[in-house]
Amino acid sequence: MLIFDGDYPMAPIALEGNFDLTQPIDVLRASDPSHEFRMFTEHREIMASLPEMRRARVAGALVKLSGRILRPGSTLWGYASGHLAYAAAQGQLAYYRVLEAEGEVRLLTTKDAIKAHTRAWEEANQHDGLPVGLVIGMEGADPILSPGQVGEWFEAGLRVVSLTHYGESTYAHGTATGTSGGLFPPAGDLLRAMESAGMILDLTHASDESVREALEIFGGPILASHQNCRAIAKGERQFPDEQLKWIIERDGIIGASMDAYMLYKPGIDWANIPARRDVYAREEITLEDLVDHIDHVCQLAGNARHAAIGGDTDGQGGKVGAPHEIDTVADYQIVAGILETRGYSEEDIENIMYQNWQRFFETWLPA
Repeated sequence: MLIFDGDYPMAPIALEGNFDLTQPIDVLRASDPSHEFRMFTEHREIMASLPEMRRARVAGALVKLSGRILRPGSTLWGYASGHLAYAAAQGQLAYYRVLEAEGEVRLLTTKDAIKAHTRAWEEANQHDGLPVGLVIGMEGADPILSPGQVGEWFEAGLRVVSLTHYGESTYAHGTATGTSGGLFPPAGDLLRAMESAGMILDLTHASDESVREALEIFGGPILASHQNCRAIAKGERQFPDEQLKWIIERDGIIGASMDAYMLYKPGIDWANIPARRDVYAREEITLEDLVDHIDHVCQLAGNARHAAIGGDTDGQGGKVGAPHEIDTVADYQIVAGILETRGYSEEDIENIMYQNWQRFFETWLPA
């Protein structure tokens, strides 16, 4: 079964962790930790590399650029200025481009590109020599210094943008830092510029009010790359059913996140995120919990055409922050078996594992 991962912050992981992601996973895990830079994935916990994605049959991923600006009073790391955030995101974009030049990946910027790429993976018996397909997104729009830059970023290959990451951004309030509120004044012009350019809006991480206000302005395609269900796991980081239905009604896709914090059903204090093991043992959070969220989206939709995988791969801290069964991305294949035991058809499982993302991008990427 092929997989399309709806959220993999690949370049931030590589550059900030000092990982050569062209190497096998066991090589990365055995690397000298003294070589690490500022980390959010400890080297022995890393779950993904390009060889491991091929072994796992991960044909493609929505990968991210990220460059948060530091806000007064924020407990989160950020760049000191927008210029630095812009430069960081441009450096991450350059990383994807050099991987493409070396044949490691294929940047999927058009309908035809994703169609041809998926067909090649479906028809291949052996995937070791195939490039992994990447759709480029941006997690938090701080690197877009003004709405006038949207065209520049689009021409550079950016196709998906979320307004914010954790906390406040230039354009909107996000979740999980104790802040509340909606869009900031520049967001309206940004959203209109995105819609005009043909960009896709990722609603992930946006506060409830930001989601409502954004959808009143933005009429283009929407998705939630790594977003779980508040009806199952309490907390502001998850979406309530009303917002999930808005995405479904606009033919969007909701990727279920592998972040165990978002699968812990009693919920955590998202304004003061605790140490994981002070709250739950790793064995308590399983892929059955993840499939509960996938199933919930399918029940809301009345079909299996809006739920997908949104791994937050290694962005959740590596395997220590993933469900118990996960060692590497190869274990995402377990999800297909769980769906089968719950009565999902082969067609439904293929939709959830990769075809929903494929169909969405074939519809909304430019010709």
